[in-house]
Amino acid sequence: MQLEVKIDSAYSEPKVILLTASMTEEVDTIINQLTMQIQPNNIISGCRVGENALEVLEQADLIRIYANAGKVFAVTQKGEYVLRHRLYEIEALLPSYPFVRISNSEIVNLKHVDHFDLRFTGTICVKFTNGYVTYVSRRYVSKLKKLLGI
Repeated sequence: MQLEVKIDSAYSEPKVILLTASMTEEVDTIINQLTMQIQPNNIISGCRVGENALEVLEQADLIRIYANAGKVFAVTQKGEYVLRHRLYEIEALLPSYPFVRISNSEIVNLKHVDHFDLRFTGTICVKFTNGYVTYVSRRYVSKLKKLLGI
């Protein structure tokens, strides 16, 4: 990939032009990253479990987001929060890296994963830095392996 930056006082705001021979995963990732920076509506907020105060959650602090009993929860170092969005809406707000969907009911932040245990047949065990353990569903194993280069 080549990167070129031109400074021109004729432009009042930045303009990005992406030249490519075809749409690739790399191009898609670049577009996602740029649009995430531009769109101000990527705010995720939730109420701490058991409280009524709404807090804005930083994306970098999110460890995992999961659905359970008809509600969507976000886990951070500070605690667990109930979100008012559906899981697919949260997935659309988050960048495709480091956030990865590992099942129909869970999205994880790869930056908070300690390691992956591949000893289990047909699935992958995910161990987080905070000690929590979860599993990748069989449907998402190949996607995660491809992402990890396995």
